[in-house]
Amino acid sequence: MKRLICVMLSLTVFLSGCYQLPAQQEEKQYTATFLNLFDTVTTIVGKAESKEAFEAEARQVHDALLVYHQLFDIYEEYDGIHNLKTVNDAAGGDPVKVDEKIIDLLTDCKVFYEATGGLVNVAMGSVLKLWHDARTEGINNPQNARLPDEAALKAAADHTDMDKVVIDEAASTVCLTDGELRLDVGAVAKGWAVQKVAQEAPEGLLISVGGNVCATGAKDAKGTPWVVGIQNPENSETYLHTIHVTEGSVVTSGDYQRAYAVEGKLYHHIIDPHTLYPSQYWRSVTVVCPDSGVADALSTALFLLPQEEGQALLNRYSAEALWVKASGERFYSPGFDALIRT
Repeated sequence: MKRLICVMLSLTVFLSGCYQLPAQQEEKQYTATFLNLFDTVTTIVGKAESKEAFEAEARQVHDALLVYHQLFDIYEEYDGIHNLKTVNDAAGGDPVKVDEKIIDLLTDCKVFYEATGGLVNVAMGSVLKLWHDARTEGINNPQNARLPDEAALKAAADHTDMDKVVIDEAASTVCLTDGELRLDVGAVAKGWAVQKVAQEAPEGLLISVGGNVCATGAKDAKGTPWVVGIQNPENSETYLHTIHVTEGSVVTSGDYQRAYAVEGKLYHHIIDPHTLYPSQYWRSVTVVCPDSGVADALSTALFLLPQEEGQALLNRYSAEALWVKASGERFYSPGFDALIRT
């Protein structure tokens, strides 16, 4: 889970003119914004015959996402809910009975772990907490900015084994058999939740949760695609490209998101499990994929890999990607050009 309430969206929705239906059925485009989901900005865009009709649809999406937000939270408790914080707090003890949604998420996370060679590892919570605490302190008190203690990082890395996350689907329980292992599903949770909610949402919406963008269909009856902008890592006011999206998801991972400086050097939040430090391969990686959960996992994995290895992973999921180096040089998967509008 992300903790900064107002982060910059890595992808910005471009709003264009309304499609003119017969006067008695005229639809207008509306936008709803929420700040209480996954500790980031959620934006929902769609057309409806009235503001009230749109707000009902947007509220439906919000309420569905809120369920996932509470279940996947590792920091807060909620009355009557066994969430991932409950699971973490019980590490080394008895199995915890949880909602089926948690079982499904963690089952998929094990698949992502295997598919990415361990690069997407939600059992890295003990390592990520050290970085989170240092980053939070560095952002709040820049004069006291520091790196996590290296010995502490190495010690925490001894407690990141996904095999110690034991899932019993029949009993709907999760048990962390290592008492010092902690779950952190931040690399996957937003996209995974958006995908599940989008599958049940009305058609013709564009849902963006902290830049994890998912379209539930074309923006109007004529099949007009949505236009999504890919942020320039060097300048948040400009875009590398705009692309057309009718269905599926666009997710970006970048080193400009939630970074802090120590002695003049920036340290971002995407941690390489092998080095235990922020990866240095790319400034940003954008993935376009039919499934938002897969796109979220892939954007993290590709950020931690050389392009050739990342492309091999993309091929397994029929996804496309844009990589940006620190120099500004761009690299594209073979099918990405077909998506580009500008």
